[in-house]
Amino acid sequence: MGVFVFLPLVLPLSAWPVARLAETRLHPRTATRLLTAVAVVMAVCSTLCLALLMVVGTAQLPGNPLPDGWSDPQVRAAVPYDEVAGRAAIPALGMVAAACARTLWRHRRVTRGARRALAALPGRTVAVLPDGTPYAYALPGRRGRIVVTTALLAGLAPAERRALFAHERAHLAGRHQRHLLAAHLAARATPFLRPLRTAVLYTAERWADEEAARAVGDRRTVARAIGRAALLSAGTPVPTLPALAATGPVPRRVAALLAPAPAARSWPSAFTPVGLAAWGAAAGALASAMSSANSAVALFRILHAATPL
Repeated sequence: MGVFVFLPLVLPLSAWPVARLAETRLHPRTATRLLTAVAVVMAVCSTLCLALLMVVGTAQLPGNPLPDGWSDPQVRAAVPYDEVAGRAAIPALGMVAAACARTLWRHRRVTRGARRALAALPGRTVAVLPDGTPYAYALPGRRGRIVVTTALLAGLAPAERRALFAHERAHLAGRHQRHLLAAHLAARATPFLRPLRTAVLYTAERWADEEAARAVGDRRTVARAIGRAALLSAGTPVPTLPALAATGPVPRRVAALLAPAPAARSWPSAFTPVGLAAWGAAAGALASAMSSANSAVALFRILHAATPL
């Protein structure tokens, strides 16, 4: 295998072009799903590669509980500088596990705390908080709720309030929190995937914007609601997870809403320059994901073949 065994660790870099193109050229729903899938596949492959490198590189150390066959020279020959790579993989894998565990723990703690705090408030779908800090977010769950403060509602016109609620309902209906959490975990596992996480944060907001514009029937009203809510909440801390209340790049979102609605088709035509670039970037990301998976699976098979029966 040689140096190709390290491909899963560096190939996430190849997904950056498709992240940028998906933000601007694809329908937000398609872009969110595509980028989340690519990020998850590459993060899983890179983490599995780290684990296998650690196994191969440390199997020859005395006192380890691993099968003796895993320390054979033929197995170690599959990994260049196996001892160095194996020992370096130990702290790297530990940091990945700690970062992902901390993200999951924080997400669970914040969502549970929010549900407990809102349990006594009236209303099953909307919770209005008498708070001087203007913010709003969608709280996921079996019975998802929209949380909004009186300070934010006071600053919006009636039509803009309808747009705000339509936007948050779109988050709940599309279960965007799952895409956002998956993208955050992928970025924790592989720092090279942070641009994809940023892209998913933006496309998920754009997805909700388009659903709100369709529900309200006026794209300019939604654009005004987003812009005014951003001005009202500028500089104020949001007491929840960024994945639940992040607004994304507001000027870009407003500009997109003032433009015609994006085409519902999944991909632009391959016979246009934009379509050719999008298809090429997507093909590159897919090839990278497949190469990462192939390297990880090949190393796993080597270990399986060396395992004594």
